[in-house]
Formats: sequence, structure tokens, C-alpha cells
Amino acid sequence: MNLIVNGIDDALLWQILEDELTDRQVCELIWTRLGYCPDPDLAGSNSRWSAGPETPSEWAEDYPHAPDFISERPPTVKLTRSIPAPLKQLLKQELGFRGYKVSELVPRRTRRATAVSWLLAWRHQQLHPNVE
Repeated sequence: MNLIVNGIDDALLWQILEDELTDRQVCELIWTRLGYCPDPDLAGSNSRWSAGPETPSEWAEDYPHAPDFISERPPTVKLTRSIPAPLKQLLKQELGFRGYKVSELVPRRTRRATAVSWLLAWRHQQLHPNVE
């Protein structure tokens, strides 16, 4: 079953895993769901995003400007830790993702898998808001 919640469906998640979206596009998918907003004074594809009123305080305090989840390790660690334990296996359970081959294991690819895992957890929480 291919769930679509707020634009997040399995096809999009596979595009992330298969490197068919830019790193920036992947980050924007997460930033939007964390309440970050593009700075209106800095238009364009490389505009800076800042914490908005919907950004959880633990993110806004640590990252007043949206972090790069693909090139930077610390925000990706925080992203991983924010996934509730019962939802950490959704990458395997819902997408059937078996992981990358050893030759494909580079930080950038594993951070994309983390992004997908977080987006799956976010999607699940939209449908089942009481899961912690």
C-alpha cells in the first residue's frame, strides 16, 4: 500500500534513497515539516531557511537556520534521535529497504537513508498521532 500524506509517498522516498533528488530537495522536505521557512529577503534556490513559529523549540534553539542534513553530521544525529523507537524500523517494514551495498556506504548515502527514516516516522505520526 502506497500511503500519501502531505506529499510524502513511497515513490518520493525511493527517489531520495536512489539519489534522484538533490540534497537540497531532501533537506527542504524535512525543513518544511520541522517548521522552517525560507527567508523572504533571500529569494532563489539557495535561499536560507530560518526557524518559524511551528519549529519545535529544541530545533530552533540548536539550529535557528535550517541545517544541512546531508552534508553535516550533528543535525543528522539529532534527526535520528528524534525518531521514536517504535518507528525506527519503518524503512525496512514499509519500504522493504535492505540497505546499501558495502561499496555504497558513504556518509552522504547513509544520511539520505536517515532522512527517509525520519520522513517515514513523520508520515506515520500524521496518521497515528499518539505514537511516541
